[in-house]
Amino acid sequence: MDPITIALGLAQVVPGLIRWISGDDRSKAACVAEQAIGVAKAVTGRDSGEAALAAVQADPVLALRIQQAWQGHELALVQEETRQLAEINATMRVEAASGDAYVRRWRPTFGYAVAATWTATMGAVAWAIIAQPLQAPAIITALVNTSPIWGIALAVLGVSVVKRSHDKATASGLPPKEGLLAALGPVLRSGKS
Repeated sequence: MDPITIALGLAQVVPGLIRWISGDDRSKAACVAEQAIGVAKAVTGRDSGEAALAAVQADPVLALRIQQAWQGHELALVQEETRQLAEINATMRVEAASGDAYVRRWRPTFGYAVAATWTATMGAVAWAIIAQPLQAPAIITALVNTSPIWGIALAVLGVSVVKRSHDKATASGLPPKEGLLAALGPVLRSGKS
């Protein structure tokens, strides 16, 4: 079995694991899957991921030990994710405080550029399908092939919009809302759920 499949099996007894092995970043998922398998092998004393998974599925005590052992690894993953988000937020704050007007306005500019590009693309696709209906399958296939590019652009735009909304709320004097990671921190540190 591949590491992701084994980790998905382990996620049946360690539900929080699914968050780290799902998503678009396959290399990160594979790395976390290897970490989970390492924890399972250490707890069970087995030398392979498959054997460790079988042992955990057969013994509820081992399942509980895996859950407890995984909490430390999950805390480290959450801390790393928090560090990355703090770095991104610090960069955005520097941009917002910049004396250069364009640096302060790059997010709205990017948003307008994405909206204009999307509108132009969809208009061209609609026109092409109407003008050449026999080419519709090829046109739609070509459009589907642009999904990764649109996914990245829309993800960046989404982060920009959310962060800008947060910046505006902070500037208006509203207290910052506590995020999911901040709320989970005390729970993970105490070991309670």
